[in-house]
Amino acid sequence: MLNYICHNKHSSTSTMSLFTYIKLLLTPVFFSIFFITTFLLPSCNAPKVVPTSPSNDQAYEINFEQSEMLMPVLEKAKQEGKMVFVDFYADWCLPCKLMEEDVFTDPEIGKLFNETFLNMHVDGESGAGSNLVSIFEVKVYPTLLFLDYDGKVIVRKEGAAFHSELRDLANQAIKGGNPN
Repeated sequence: MLNYICHNKHSSTSTMSLFTYIKLLLTPVFFSIFFITTFLLPSCNAPKVVPTSPSNDQAYEINFEQSEMLMPVLEKAKQEGKMVFVDFYADWCLPCKLMEEDVFTDPEIGKLFNETFLNMHVDGESGAGSNLVSIFEVKVYPTLLFLDYDGKVIVRKEGAAFHSELRDLANQAIKGGNPN
């Protein structure tokens, strides 16, 4: 085709062929750029794109404490003899949203976590959440922490954890952080 275009560069057919040739070259480039920007670039380390909040009709089975401050939750955990589970999230984080929709709404997970832990759901980019992000050196959303009632990290997980993995992390925390 390139030979045809070079030999017939003054005819109207060659312009049409040149246009078709350029179109054939650019189409895969366009789809490659579309694929990369749509599916590969968005991650939880990317800048905030569109802030959204969980839907109001979504009910978590895990009872999250209504406190932005960690100290009152630690004090309550000490009184109740429980550990603390902290989920650091961001509104724009897709894995965080998947955990909110699929894991935190699971009745079995809710039962385990409500019986064993005081639970915190911390927006790492607003309010006191940004201070806790600094204290616990959160670099990735979600970051899941299991703390003793003194605030010491027993188990730490960076990235999403779905049903079985989250249950395993909770059991590891119950055993004092020892994976065996």
